Amino acid sequence: MNSTASAKLLIVDDEAAQVTALCRALQVNGYDTTGVESASRALGLLQERRFDILITDLTMPGLDGIALLRAAREIDPDLIGIMMTGHGTVDSAVEAMKTGALDYILKPFNLSGILPVLSRATTLRRLRIENAALVQGIADRTAELERTNRELRSANQDLDAYNRSVSHDLRAPLNATIGFTELLIDEKAGALNDTQREYLSEVLKGSRRQLLLIDGLMDLARLGHQRLVTQHVNVTEMVEEIIRELRDVEPQRTVAVQCEALPEAQADPTLLRQVFFNLLANSFKFTRHAASAIIEIQGRQTPLASTYVITDNGAGFDMKHADKLFTIFQRLHTEVQFEGTGVGLSIVQRIIERHGGHICAQSEIDKGTRFTVTLPSQTGQGVL
Repeated sequence: MNSTASAKLLIVDDEAAQVTALCRALQVNGYDTTGVESASRALGLLQERRFDILITDLTMPGLDGIALLRAAREIDPDLIGIMMTGHGTVDSAVEAMKTGALDYILKPFNLSGILPVLSRATTLRRLRIENAALVQGIADRTAELERTNRELRSANQDLDAYNRSVSHDLRAPLNATIGFTELLIDEKAGALNDTQREYLSEVLKGSRRQLLLIDGLMDLARLGHQRLVTQHVNVTEMVEEIIRELRDVEPQRTVAVQCEALPEAQADPTLLRQVFFNLLANSFKFTRHAASAIIEIQGRQTPLASTYVITDNGAGFDMKHADKLFTIFQRLHTEVQFEGTGVGLSIVQRIIERHGGHICAQSEIDKGTRFTVTLPSQTGQGVL
């Protein structure tokens, strides 16, 4: 229904003259009218084609106007009903409105009184149709999303199985290579000369690096579909525990670590721990050649976000390469300078973004790096 004038009206009255007069008057005003003299004929037409508005006399032989409207609404729930009645039966017409009629018009007809009623009815009909289309659209979209979600769950299950298979198939020969190489280096199979020992050391180092790379890639692949189980996290305790672990790895080193009280986070504790472990491990690694290694961890909280800043005085990097920092396999230092796979910071960024947060870095060559992590402040806990 594009306009008021295009509305299709079904007019029902047992008085043929009334039907003819009203049909002609409304046709002059642009309405598409059909008139019948019985309720049974009206219901037959409603089964055959679609009407926008039903105008029916309240009192008729057989089915009266109220019964007709009820039956018509079962055929087309969006149909608009208007009652025709005389002055003496206005109370009955009002009662009819309680059963679903939009309004009533009085006999004898006054066109100036009918047209505003039809205008309202036409508008309501259009709104009902648009609302029904919107509801159907939402239902269709919901069904589509549910279907897509089922497909994604199936795909994720396949991906998990594939990741486990790939991880096993890649790790098994590498573990065998590492194990046999260690046996050779330990001279379990006989004495080695210096050149043989050097070559085997390179094989061992390369194999271990590939193992780390495989683990990193598997972690990165899992992050795409792993659910976040969020809860309150005591970040201060988490960071202090990580620092102890990193000190135990290199007990001979002296690293001054200054960690202030940090705001709690609403996050997946396992994934958040990986974020801080990777960032702090980077700081420990890249301060290895500093005369006096210093790492600072600071935090601040606002009603909207918790922010964590990790600063070191290590090797740093040129900010013109900052766009590559979180790209997988991109390394800003050579393997000779610092070991690494180029996957760790990609994992960090992926985790932060999955929490709805942001990470950025500022750095200067030989003067250190500052990572800033921002997480949205939330309450409660749940699964995302």
